[in-house]
Amino acid sequence: MSADDLFGLASAAVLPGWLILILAPRGRWVWLDRIPALILPFSLSALYTGLILAHFSAAEGGGFGSIAQVRALFASDYGLLAGWVHYLAFDLLIGAMMAGQMDKMGLSRLSQAPLLGLIFLFGPLGLFLIWAAQGSLRAFGKGGAA
Repeated sequence: MSADDLFGLASAAVLPGWLILILAPRGRWVWLDRIPALILPFSLSALYTGLILAHFSAAEGGGFGSIAQVRALFASDYGLLAGWVHYLAFDLLIGAMMAGQMDKMGLSRLSQAPLLGLIFLFGPLGLFLIWAAQGSLRAFGKGGAA
């Protein structure tokens, strides 16, 4: 499969996970909760592993010691795809974990939706805002147990 084909498949694969996190009831059906929290991140991790094993050594001059070396890792379509799949897998996993935390905080699904959207689009920004909300709730004695 081409890098473009795999990009499209990986990008489409995470959408059901995010829709489940935002729209579906959590805790009722264990199998449904496992799709965004386990099944999709595991599948994307397997794809990432395959991409790294097949293409990591092809990135001439690539590494993690400088910005130029990191740029070299992403110079090929498959290197860039591996980075994208890494992003998709980890953001979905963090989204699933934070959705559970927000449930414990007592945040409504309506309040969770934009925060989960921020994790999907901007990863650490959404995580930061959720942690800030948790800290605020704790500071004012309104729960937020981790």
